[in-house]
Amino acid sequence: MEIRTLKYFLEIAKTENMTSAARNLHVSQSALSRQMTDLEREIGKTLFIRTNRQTLLSEDGLHLARRVEEIIALVEKTEKEMHDEKDISGEIHIGAGETKGFSLLCEAMKRVQEKYPHISFSTYSGNATDISEKLEHGLLDFGLMFEPFSKERYQYIDFPYVNKLGLIVKSDHPLANQKSITEKEIRDIPLLVSSRLNDKNLFQELSNKEVEALKIKGTYNLIFNAILMVNQGIGSAIAIDGLINQDNNLRFLQFEPEINLKMYFVWKKNHIHTKASEVFLEELQKIIQDARN
Repeated sequence: MEIRTLKYFLEIAKTENMTSAARNLHVSQSALSRQMTDLEREIGKTLFIRTNRQTLLSEDGLHLARRVEEIIALVEKTEKEMHDEKDISGEIHIGAGETKGFSLLCEAMKRVQEKYPHISFSTYSGNATDISEKLEHGLLDFGLMFEPFSKERYQYIDFPYVNKLGLIVKSDHPLANQKSITEKEIRDIPLLVSSRLNDKNLFQELSNKEVEALKIKGTYNLIFNAILMVNQGIGSAIAIDGLINQDNNLRFLQFEPEINLKMYFVWKKNHIHTKASEVFLEELQKIIQDARN
């Protein structure tokens, strides 16, 4: 299975037309069709649904397309790393949830680029599940994640920030003038819950029956969309502190007693770092050490 053939496969998936794909790839339609037939034979699956006007992906084709996109991205990333190894340059891929702790990573990025201007950064925002999957497939070099995560699979550094969990409400909410909120006070409030935080362990003072009775109106992945939902009055969002401007239409009420979420900077065990990744990790460790002192 050649990389070129996989790229051809993706072009057909994008255009949904063998003739258009062949024109874009500057190959003959017959040659392209023959390569796709060989690919189907090699994999042992029907990858396309062919009609008079379209060439659509089958269910197996859709599954392969997702994997091929990851393979191509990894190949391109590796080629760039090998090309840039001589002068400590290249691209570092970091995944992170939305947290004020990301500011430490930004500080490390700035210091690294001042020393090595040819190093660039690609950041991906997502929850721990998304980041773990991309780390496993080699699409990310590092990840910034909250507990819990599989410490057996990763090397990690404790982050000096602890995020406090609370509730984001509109400024005209009946409880908006409080400085904190108890877990029991949220019983009758329509709630939006992060897909990462939708865990009964967060509500330790409530029984399982009480947790099931909570008025959860929706879940969210990234806080920006949750804020829009809160502003529309759909619900109040359970989230960590430091993600909203208290001067706008929203208020953050910290849970009482406190619920704290610890962060870790992780990378896959036995991962072979590029020179660029090594210098970034060294710089970040210095910044973390300074923050602890």
